[in-house]
Amino acid sequence: MIIDTHAHIFEKWSGACGLSSRDLHWKYLHKNLTRPAAKVFRFRDGAPAEAQLLYEAGTTSWSGLRNDIDFRVGPYGKIEFTVDGEDYYVQYMPASMAQIESTPEGLITQMNTAGVNHCILQAGFTYGYMNDYNALAQSQFPSRFTGLFHVDEARANEDYWMSETRRAIEKLGLKGCYYSLEQFSRYDFDVWFDDVRFDDFWGLLESSQTSVFIEFSAIPNYDKQSYLQVMQRMAGFMQRFPSIHWVFVMTPPIPFFSQDGQWDFPDDVAGLYSNENVLLEVCYPISWGGRMDYPYPELQELIRGLRNVFGAEKLVWGSDMPNVERFCTYKQSLDYVRNYCSFLSADEMDKMLGRNIATVLNISGD
Repeated sequence: MIIDTHAHIFEKWSGACGLSSRDLHWKYLHKNLTRPAAKVFRFRDGAPAEAQLLYEAGTTSWSGLRNDIDFRVGPYGKIEFTVDGEDYYVQYMPASMAQIESTPEGLITQMNTAGVNHCILQAGFTYGYMNDYNALAQSQFPSRFTGLFHVDEARANEDYWMSETRRAIEKLGLKGCYYSLEQFSRYDFDVWFDDVRFDDFWGLLESSQTSVFIEFSAIPNYDKQSYLQVMQRMAGFMQRFPSIHWVFVMTPPIPFFSQDGQWDFPDDVAGLYSNENVLLEVCYPISWGGRMDYPYPELQELIRGLRNVFGAEKLVWGSDMPNVERFCTYKQSLDYVRNYCSFLSADEMDKMLGRNIATVLNISGD
């Protein structure tokens, strides 16, 4: 059974998508695009531009986002904005996506075409408030989807979010929690994820045996030193909650640890990645497909390196569908592994493409 560990459904981005307002939803989008792997273009001639236009130089949190650029969601996968009378856009979704929307039925059609049996529906406020939508899709199509829930990470200890966590687990039946460090930027990084104020939240996840899909950002400065500091905090934090199972989303980051196509991990990072409760999500075409040609031989070599260092039992495959189709098709995002990573044995391929994540989330092939 082939399982995609990283896929999304969402309502039309032209609206609030379950959040309190469209403006709030678009603010999450705005922040997410300040460091995009997607390309930025000038409307009038298609010339390349820079994401720096979206925020004030020297800032990394929501307080630095520019409010004078008429930020908006456009057609054909574009997020549009205007600076000094000049229109620009980020090609954030596939150019064929006339309206930015991903329905469960549409994703299933894509899955059938690509040969994917099951998808983990990740979340994040960039896509809207996803808990009920993911739960609906999981309920309607239990053989095809396993849904994750999410919270306002930097305020997860508050009564509302503690109650929402219980509801997501106990009533909605969602199987895991998506957790993003990026969202701490909304509050100018006023607290860290490992602060003791969040212990009740993490304790609830641990006691309910809820797996956590954590997406690291190199906060607050978005450089290698910041990432290493996050990893140090994570190592100590995991000792406090030793039985939580983790999927490290889009990890390891290529820019920080890859030298000339080979991995070079500091000992403490390698030790964290090697933890028996950690899986590493191999999800690279979405972040590097715009810099390399299919079938991504450079990425294949990095997968070989991860297998050699950590073993195939630590790896899970993800696509970030439908986002990935701005660089390659859904089928290609699978086939660069399935058809070209010939160094993986049949057993290793089976583990990476489904068995590892199925074991953690109790996904049946029936």
